[in-house]
Amino acid sequence: MEVNVLNVSGKETGAKVQLPESVFGVEPNDHAIYLDVKQFLANQRQGTHKAKQRNEIAGSTRKLHKQKGTGGARAGSIKSPLFNGGGRVFGPQPRDYSFKLNKKLKSLARKSALSYKAQDNNILVLEDFNFDSIKTKNYIQLVADLNVTNEKTLLVLPAANNNVYLSSRNLKKAKVITADQLNTYDVLNAGKLLLTTGAVKTLEEALAK
Repeated sequence: MEVNVLNVSGKETGAKVQLPESVFGVEPNDHAIYLDVKQFLANQRQGTHKAKQRNEIAGSTRKLHKQKGTGGARAGSIKSPLFNGGGRVFGPQPRDYSFKLNKKLKSLARKSALSYKAQDNNILVLEDFNFDSIKTKNYIQLVADLNVTNEKTLLVLPAANNNVYLSSRNLKKAKVITADQLNTYDVLNAGKLLLTTGAVKTLEEALAK
């Protein structure tokens, strides 16, 4: 798939870049995407939730009333889950939600997500660029010139660039990552995928295996 390369002003440079079929033209595997997104979201969970069980509640252990003759059920402790303020039955406990996925499956999921974006013509390729200083208005001007102001955008750079990253950090609909940080969730969550020419080469080297 051949795509025109744009500059930061949103105009064609005359150059073209070939998006490799082995990365951007595979048959998408929805189940692989589902598993990779599920793992990504699970890994974001802290798992620090905690509810006290009856053995952890502070309270008297005195028997509330006599065993028989009250007409009600037997009650041995105010800490019982049946009473207000008692312990919780099978409440949440701290746990680790992360789980393992094979590298080949994760690679297939990423290629599937990129292929969906290519099919929908939601990929823009930019020439490699840099900002002279850290200014949010520079990034706002960039997305305006590319006519993607109202879209969620994901800009993928070949390597870390603090000027570009920090210029975009205050914008709700903009996210900047490096090619080695690319994940299925961010690709699908973005309306438009912005790739620099250097990022295209990096992704090809990482995923076209």
